[in-house]
Amino acid sequence: MLRSIPASVIRERGSPTLLATVVRRLARDRVTLAAMCFIVAAAAAAALAPVLAPYDPYQVNMPRKLETPGRAHWLGTDEVGRDVLSRLLYGARISMTVGLVATGIGLTSGVLTGVCAGYFRRLDNVIMRVVDVFMAIPSILLALTFVAALGPGLYNVMVAVGIGALPAFARLTRSSVLSLREMEFVQAARAAGATDLYIIFRHILRNALPPLLIYGSLHMAGSILSASILSFLGLGVQPPAAEWGAMVSGGRAYLRQAPLLSTFPSLAIFFVVMSFNLLGDGLRDILDPRLRGTL
Repeated sequence: MLRSIPASVIRERGSPTLLATVVRRLARDRVTLAAMCFIVAAAAAAALAPVLAPYDPYQVNMPRKLETPGRAHWLGTDEVGRDVLSRLLYGARISMTVGLVATGIGLTSGVLTGVCAGYFRRLDNVIMRVVDVFMAIPSILLALTFVAALGPGLYNVMVAVGIGALPAFARLTRSSVLSLREMEFVQAARAAGATDLYIIFRHILRNALPPLLIYGSLHMAGSILSASILSFLGLGVQPPAAEWGAMVSGGRAYLRQAPLLSTFPSLAIFFVVMSFNLLGDGLRDILDPRLRGTL
């Protein structure tokens, strides 16, 4: 577990600020910087999809179905003549949105649960036993259970994947709170008469942020992958919506005729998920206080 040093202590020692430290170390880590640049480019492409897409992603053109990549259609067309590049760009909007919203749901609910368990010790045993029950179930199986109960669809997928992340965020937050609540600066604030809410938001959550950011970036990759799996199984985003997992599933029947139909969305999932994983690993090294002295 990463342990953060209070910002006031860092300033008193004359050390550089956390932001300056992160920027300088990020500039030296080419792999993490490349991963971040790719994520920014993918997010920009998703946001500008209506401008960048050469065709309407839902326009059917049966005479041009299953065309190979060419000048008219750079990545070819699918089984009903829709432009694959346009659908990939619009699919990025759905996949990135699902990852962001699902991570936000898991982060918010998990942090609240973990803070209550770690700071208010009388609630710890009850809350964590419930969390243990959820942790005993694999996250993808938990997401499948919620989707089966709520029904397929974009919003239900985001909720299901987000709830599946709650136990891990709760565990991580609780462990950070348990160590931070006994530190001298928290004890000093308590002795000075600070309220519990002030201590939690001003001191504990502020110093528990680095490990949460690291796991959040890693969970973005897991959320995108889980949403793609659910769509591949027919339980996520429903046709004709342009979503990467659904595009891979739709191309299965044409693997012999047009293998690129499933290859392109599979590569999109691979590179985005890999980039978020590399970003998470890089942030772990950058924000680890044990490595700051080497800068």
